[in-house]
Amino acid sequence: MKLQNNQFLSIEQLQDQYLTQTKQGAAVKKTDGPSFQEILSTKTQNYEDVKFSKHAIGRLADRNITLSDNQIERLNEGTAKAGEKGIKESLVIVDQMAFIVNIPNNTVVTAMNQQDANENIYTNIDGAVII
Repeated sequence: MKLQNNQFLSIEQLQDQYLTQTKQGAAVKKTDGPSFQEILSTKTQNYEDVKFSKHAIGRLADRNITLSDNQIERLNEGTAKAGEKGIKESLVIVDQMAFIVNIPNNTVVTAMNQQDANENIYTNIDGAVII
């Protein structure tokens, strides 16, 4: 590389220097962390779990409803079964608790326990799953 009379590189020389540097230095660096495939599979496994809407979280708190890991697993199972049958808005009953689940969004819309569901009337659903 030649320097101009004033000891500075020309624009063309700088471009050449940086362009050839990026072509040569474009090697992929490997890290010790998990691979992209591992991260992707972890994220897609967690995607199957139902989410709770703000309204549903409020209902759970108001009605003092707590869910065990087993109950959440069964709620996920019921939601998956409803999706397999093509249900869009499902009533999923787990033990003595009822959940209205929007299946396409995989989201619990509301929740109630047996005391709050005395009338046993559920509207705006197109299917029910009892687990």
